[in-house]
Amino acid sequence: MKNIVEGIKILTAGECGVVVEFGTSISPAVNRLVQQLTQIIKNAEWEGIREVVPTYRSAAIYYDPMIISYEEVCKHIRQYIQLLKPEQHDAVSPVIVQIPVCYGGVLGPDLEYVAKYTGLTPEEVIRIHTSRSYLVYMLGFTPGYPYLGGLSKKLITPRLDKPRRNVPEGSVGIGGNQTGFYTSQTPGEWWLIGRTPLKGFNPALRHPFLVNAGEYVQFVEIKIDEYFAIRKDVLKGTYRLHICRS
Repeated sequence: MKNIVEGIKILTAGECGVVVEFGTSISPAVNRLVQQLTQIIKNAEWEGIREVVPTYRSAAIYYDPMIISYEEVCKHIRQYIQLLKPEQHDAVSPVIVQIPVCYGGVLGPDLEYVAKYTGLTPEEVIRIHTSRSYLVYMLGFTPGYPYLGGLSKKLITPRLDKPRRNVPEGSVGIGGNQTGFYTSQTPGEWWLIGRTPLKGFNPALRHPFLVNAGEYVQFVEIKIDEYFAIRKDVLKGTYRLHICRS
């Protein structure tokens, strides 16, 4: 871990951006450092900093060059890098957001295909998919869309050759070695195994994203009647999200 900290690079990203790169590998350990630096910068509330965007293994910092210079930004970043604590994860229980999912049927039309491709039964696919929590490495693609890590090798299924034009909001899918859920209706090339009644992105809320980078997602199987009951509560604004710590 010490080598990761020592190998951090600060790169220029256009006229008003800086990218802090934590090596070339993707791992929970590297991503924890990305999330730590992101939080440190946000808490500092520098004047002139417009946005901080964490990714798998880097953090992009966008600033107003009329207020703060490139040199000043880099100086602050170098100071904050010294504050990173690689061992911090061991002392803090991660946040786990439970996402209810109705698998198969019309809400998960590709469950049978994934089962056939992987040599499993549909029930085994569901059991394996819900048996672990997934790290939210970053948000992107569409607002609030979580890039999750940790899919079991038993469930790896190559993406569709041709993307669907419209994937329904809330669809839970598998594409290659990744899984996740769509936060809005959009084209997509993942195999759809279920759907959540929750909204991954709600611009009407003060905090519009259902999950945040650095948190974990745990999928929980529900039946079709539960799906519609929860969906009704979500639309009324009365649904209470289940969050726990490991």
